[in-house]
Amino acid sequence: MLETMNEFFKNRLEGYDEHMLTEIEGAKEFYPYTAALLPMKRGANVLDLGCGTGLELEYYFALNKEASVVGIDLSPDMLAELKRKFTDRKIKLICGSYFDIPFEANCYDAAVSVESLHHFAAEDKLLLYQKLHAALKPEGYFILTDYFAESEALEQEYFKRLRTLKKEQGIADDAFYHYDTPLTVEHETAVLKAAGFSKVEALRNWGATYSVKAFV
Repeated sequence: MLETMNEFFKNRLEGYDEHMLTEIEGAKEFYPYTAALLPMKRGANVLDLGCGTGLELEYYFALNKEASVVGIDLSPDMLAELKRKFTDRKIKLICGSYFDIPFEANCYDAAVSVESLHHFAAEDKLLLYQKLHAALKPEGYFILTDYFAESEALEQEYFKRLRTLKKEQGIADDAFYHYDTPLTVEHETAVLKAAGFSKVEALRNWGATYSVKAFV
């Protein structure tokens, strides 16, 4: 049965960090790799979309203790765990959807998202990425480390299966439930460029998980 995002993560909070680090191919490498791509200057201002329990932030704050982070996540339980970890860091946590929450324009040196954005269609991401592009400083960039579909056919199958499940369970098409619908790297890149990013590079991958850098 499909679960809402809040239900899904609340039911899996215990042992969540261990699961993410041990059950996802390459996770013990891609979390620190992602953190190392973020700005190292003193007082760097970073926006984290879907920050969860802050796995990437554990590595980032170890590298840049003076960074300032705004973390957004739908799950209050995940944010409570993140807050417990970082009592001595400059971090502001916002509970809600990063699609709905306004971002301050020309504010952030970088943005990051890890294993969060593979639940959304291209048309939804376009609006989010336009908003994100405006929130970044002229020399800013976005690091996306996420799970991607290995082919266009597989991408289409994910979305088809979600529509079928919603119909079977009497869920409205526009209702937001947890189910993986990753785009291909090529389609993700096209959406980022359509949103205004000047250049998009796939840096590394660990199986189906890639780190992508999008430049303002």
